[in-house]
Amino acid sequence: MTNPDTPSPADNDKLRGLLTKLDDAIASLGESREFAKPAKLPRVIDTCRRVLMQPGGCAEIEQRAETLEQAGLFLGSDWASPHILIPSLTTQSLKSADSSLVVIEALSELRMLAVAKGRYRHHLISDEGAHHYLTQVMAINLPLLFSAPSEAERETQGRLAEIPRQLFQYLAERIGYEHVIDELISEIWRILQQRPIQVDPVKQMITQIALCQANPEIDLGASGQGADRLVSSLFGPTQGCREDPGIEVYRERLASMDARGLQYEASGFARAMHDTGLVSPYHTVLLRHLLDFGDNLLSEALGLSSTGRDCLLCYCDLVHTMVRTAIYPETAQAVYGLALTLERGILYQPPVAPALWRQLGLKLSDWSEARLHAAFGDGVSYRARLMEGVLCMLGLPLGVGQGNNPTCQSARALSMWAYNDPDYLLQMVAWAARDDEILMHFEGQPISSQESLSGVAQTLPLDLDPVSLLVVPHLDRIYAEMGRRCLGREGDPHRWVNPEFHGWWAGRGFRINVDVATGQLTDLDTFLRHFYASYHPYYNGNQPLIHPQPAGIAVTDSAGRFIGWHAITVLRASLDPSGQMRIYFFNPNNDSGQDWGMGVKVSTSSHGERFGEASLPFEQFASRLYIYHYDPLEHGELAQVDQQELDRVVAMIQESWGADRIPAGGLQADEGV
Repeated sequence: MTNPDTPSPADNDKLRGLLTKLDDAIASLGESREFAKPAKLPRVIDTCRRVLMQPGGCAEIEQRAETLEQAGLFLGSDWASPHILIPSLTTQSLKSADSSLVVIEALSELRMLAVAKGRYRHHLISDEGAHHYLTQVMAINLPLLFSAPSEAERETQGRLAEIPRQLFQYLAERIGYEHVIDELISEIWRILQQRPIQVDPVKQMITQIALCQANPEIDLGASGQGADRLVSSLFGPTQGCREDPGIEVYRERLASMDARGLQYEASGFARAMHDTGLVSPYHTVLLRHLLDFGDNLLSEALGLSSTGRDCLLCYCDLVHTMVRTAIYPETAQAVYGLALTLERGILYQPPVAPALWRQLGLKLSDWSEARLHAAFGDGVSYRARLMEGVLCMLGLPLGVGQGNNPTCQSARALSMWAYNDPDYLLQMVAWAARDDEILMHFEGQPISSQESLSGVAQTLPLDLDPVSLLVVPHLDRIYAEMGRRCLGREGDPHRWVNPEFHGWWAGRGFRINVDVATGQLTDLDTFLRHFYASYHPYYNGNQPLIHPQPAGIAVTDSAGRFIGWHAITVLRASLDPSGQMRIYFFNPNNDSGQDWGMGVKVSTSSHGERFGEASLPFEQFASRLYIYHYDPLEHGELAQVDQQELDRVVAMIQESWGADRIPAGGLQADEGV
């Protein structure tokens, strides 16, 4: 492919003139006071727009990426925090009719490219993180790389539509398109191994790969190996729909199939679903068709083991009603949620089946319907959409994500209830969806989500699964109100809030290794000894963790620098296949596979993780832990914890997030241990 970004001699003079103006505008922006910067921005953005439309413009902007940001280009906007940017949102920005929005998004991608190539060392995102982000952005926006502007784009954007295409051709040249496709496929599989509830971004990536494969003008070369299994899982998992014939054609084919043909279709869909965690819309058509052919074929189509099959046979009326109510091509993931819910056997818990019957007949409030419409449209009934969310959360309790919102506590609570107390989760859903109110208690006093003040999130989040969409705003306000009721108490409010918010099983024993008043490290030895004695099988009498426990970690970037505090759930501690002791935990941060620096890389597979779990070697996990709960009546062996191991953990803390938190007099040895 020839590079359209190479300037001709005739273009050079024009570009040089624009660059002189741009450098002057950047200097003026950088020299101005913060309150005056908004008045200087339009000149910078307009000049950048003109540069980006010139051959060679993207390369010039990349060279100035660090200077632009330091001058204050992104100040006060979401782009100022590159580590929280969501690739899927770039499409809307790049196709906007607002030229400023298009230009700022393009400048952000070129800033990421400068970071990824090592030209710009950013304090909030690593070069690996920037490269990963760009890979996803390019995958989601592949049409911008290969196709001309559509009529709609030409109508709304005019010549502005050239900027995204110039940008992506330049990114492809600098990163390598073949590398992007191969890395994208690996990335899709890595995400799917975590079995998230929200899979729309993954489906968008797979759809773009399928379109590239079908386009004769696109030469993938040797790249794209392994994509067929992903593409077929959505568009043609079985012989009956191999060529993606369309829903109506497939429905007609099913009507003419005999029992043997239906058996092949059922087993084919089940294999594809459990292999990838994705459900083809064709699968929903088959499942509804099989309701008239007995539960054996239905069980086969769901890929159930003996546990799930027995649960289906015991609650066949309930299962049939859930299929008829919730499973449509638009809610295809409900099939996977239903299968895993049956596999968990939770319908045998006495309250769960009646609660699901209530959910099936639940009348949603106007506010709930408006929320679901804003997030998902009205392709299916709101009751069906919410039921899809319920089944997915019950089947995939570790697949819950917080979206791009500071609501990790609420996401953790939903996951914990789905994992440990499913009927309580269903009660919360009923209250939120039907009554627009959740009532919880804090130390015997009621707290209403309607009467509470604002929560942690400043706006109502929309980038969530259906259950979280309705329940999280209520939980967020209640959680914040519990925190407010702890004002004036000495120490960290999580000590009192977590057990009241999450459930009785959260240990009443509490440890924190940071002094709340000063932010300095404190009592590290005591903190670590109690953690080992409570959670490490070698020091707690080999007692497995019975209930998931809330905990807090100090999140660091790939350079080990402190980013912020984050809520997670400790699930279990056990030996991995290589014989190393690991902590397995749930991270509601959408993607658990993260590099926390200093060799601390969170694993999501290949070390004994179950779907949705993250894990770290015990020492590494302890080095990022700052809060945990434990049962004070369960006595571990404090004195037996190896001091050399504790010293290694303390060193990892001091070299990473604790580097600026060491008291002036140094860390003193704790007394009484």
